[in-house]
Amino acid sequence: MAPTEPDSGTPAENEDGCFGAAVPPPRVGLPVVTVVAVALLDADSRILLAQRPAHKHLGGLWEFPGGKVEPGETPEAALIRELAEELGVDIRASCLAPLSFVSHSYETFHLLMPLYVCRQWRGKLTAREGQNLAWVRAQRLRDYPMPPADEPLIPVLQDWL
Repeated sequence: MAPTEPDSGTPAENEDGCFGAAVPPPRVGLPVVTVVAVALLDADSRILLAQRPAHKHLGGLWEFPGGKVEPGETPEAALIRELAEELGVDIRASCLAPLSFVSHSYETFHLLMPLYVCRQWRGKLTAREGQNLAWVRAQRLRDYPMPPADEPLIPVLQDWL
């Protein structure tokens, strides 16, 4: 059998792959903010979304629950803290499985956001900050307007589920 040549990386005709994607380049010099998020999955594999309060940045948009990682805090510890504060549930680090992450430039900061998946928690989910909550099937995620940084996570979840 003749040895095969390595793939040259040249795209097929009329296909630019990642080079044709309409994604703006990252903005240099912005402060990097790390925010952690989770796809909480119920027994029917629906994903919990929370609506951002109207008075906050990107208010009214839907997002995966989570929040900012404080200095010296691990992403898992931040997620455990945020979900207790915002939703009144107890989650253990051993129940969090890393799935993906997003790196996205906003006007005044660059966001780095790891996304975890979690199927087990203790307590009753309660919108402690008055936010709307919705259990959504993966194929319906695009029906909920989300911040630009959350958008790339939709196909990841759809493929995974």
